[in-house]
This record gives sequence, C-alpha cells and structure tokens, in this order.
Amino acid sequence: MYPQATAESSGDNAFPIAPLNTLLGFDLETYQIPLEHLRPSKSLPEGITHTRKFKQIVSSIREVGLIEPLSVIPAGAQTAEFVVLDGNLRLLALKELGQASAPCLIAKDFETYTYNHRLNRLSSVQEHYMLRRAIDRGVSKERLARAFGVNLAAINNRVNLLQGICPRAIQLLDDHQFSPEVTRSLRKMKAARQIEAVELMIAGHTLNGAHADALLKASPPEQRTDTKPPEPEAPKGDPIAQIVKLEKEMSQVQTKYKDAEKSYGSELLNLVVAKGYLSKLLATEAVQVYLHRHYPEILGHFELVVNTVSMEEAVDAEARGTDRDGSDATPQIAGET
Repeated sequence: MYPQATAESSGDNAFPIAPLNTLLGFDLETYQIPLEHLRPSKSLPEGITHTRKFKQIVSSIREVGLIEPLSVIPAGAQTAEFVVLDGNLRLLALKELGQASAPCLIAKDFETYTYNHRLNRLSSVQEHYMLRRAIDRGVSKERLARAFGVNLAAINNRVNLLQGICPRAIQLLDDHQFSPEVTRSLRKMKAARQIEAVELMIAGHTLNGAHADALLKASPPEQRTDTKPPEPEAPKGDPIAQIVKLEKEMSQVQTKYKDAEKSYGSELLNLVVAKGYLSKLLATEAVQVYLHRHYPEILGHFELVVNTVSMEEAVDAEARGTDRDGSDATPQIAGET
C-alpha cells in the first residue's frame, strides 16, 4: 500500500529507514478552467444569493480576487467538464461578477468529506491580529470593510477587540470564537473578574454577549471599572462637637455608676435585714392568712423577697411572675364575658 515502506533495516527492529511516500489527493498544478466547463456537485438552496455569507464572498472576490482555488474532478474521460467538489458558492459568485474562468485544483478522488469537515477556522483573537497586521502594512479600514462585506463600524470593533482585556483573559480566549459584545462587557470589569468571567463562560460553553452581560451585572461594584465603589458617609455635624458631647455623656454615666456603687452595700444590708424580718413575719400563720385574704399582691411581693437570694434573682422572678399573671388573667376575663 505504501511503496518503499519496508526498506532495509539493521538489527532485530524492522523499522523503515527510508521516508514513506505521501499520496496526494490532488495535482500540485493549478489550472484556469472556463466557468462554462464547471458544474456544481450539489444544488444550492433558493435565495442563497441574498444571504450575508454569499455577499461577503462576492465582496471579497471583487476586492482582492479569489484566494482559495476551487477543487474539481473530471466528470468523465470523454468530456471536458469538471464537477466542483469544493467551492460551489465561490463558483456562483464568480458567475455573478462576470468572470470567465477560475483557478482550480484537480482532485484525484470523488469525495467532499475532507473539504467540508477538515476546516481550520480563524479564532476571533487570530482574526483581530490579522486585521491589525493588515492595517499596520498600509491597508485601509475602508478597503477591509469592502473586502469582508461589512460596514466600517464592524471593522473598528474587530480591530479594537482586545483593548482593555488583561493578558490572561486573552490567553483563555485564544482558541474560541466570540462576538465583540463579549469583550465590550469584559472591558468594564477588573482583571481578576475578567479571568473569572471568561472561565465561567468557557466552562458553560456559552461564550456570548448575553452571558457576559449577565456576569457584568452580577459583578460587585469593587470589581467593575465603570462604576465607583460607594464612599463612606461623611459624619453629620462638627466631629469635634460630637466628641465633646460623647465625653460629657460618658462622664455622666461614670458619675451614676459611682453613686450606685457607694449605695450598693447599704442597700444590700437593708435587703438582708428586711428578708429576715419578713421571713419571721410570714412564718406566723395568722399574718399569712390575713394578708392572703385582704392583700394578696403584697403577700406575693413579700414571698418574692423571702425566697430570693440576690437582687438579680428577685428581678427575674418578678418579671416571670408578671408574665404569668398577665397570661392567666386573659382566660378569666374571657370567661366572665
């Protein structure tokens, strides 16, 4: 199958030492073939001449000529016609422009898989560098717009595609195709947020303007370049006057604390004496029955003082007793009504 594939070898390893012959799928010579001798290999859909892609092909051929030759194969041994394997749209564009012939490569096999599936498309970043290089070499933007069949604004968007994008984000976008709307949104983010947004879009296979705009709106203000982070509110009034007022209030609090600290010992002693006296008083059954019958509220407070150990427990117990009395009073009133 491969001539000269088994050349002489030395040792036990039978590896070929001569290069393998390469089988070419087409002739190396390019031929100018009249358009009337070329026929398409498939029928094109109606209205194809009104599509944007076809108009771009026509504009490109009109400005710079046919760049890629047509791939054809002889229709038969006894005929001068050729079947177009690749380039049916270019053939139609040449006919519309009134060309008489087209450069063609003569293929050896009647197959179209290689031409339709083995494509090496330019990424958006490569297209940007190509346009910048053409402009640096003297090609005007107007001529580029005519060659691509687009307006001047589209060329400007492609030329300025990577302006304001950090190098790491450009490296991530290098092998992908995307619209200028993506970088327009990325340009409003800071470098760290740009990298994060590009990684999210690539991971989700949604490298488009809508996703980039959504990520921009979800970015906090401190990670954006088009909005300023909120500034802290300025203090209201004179700060010196506020400090003086605060110092005066702190001085009053300290005075009240010292007064309470001075009277705490004597008040605690009075509470202990009162607790002992009330304990003896309530131990008398006649006194307890009399208070319960005529002054139940006073009896409750006396019992609270007797049964508590500290001031904190007295306050807590009084609060619990108040809540319990309020909750018990409600059904009684409802019952009376």
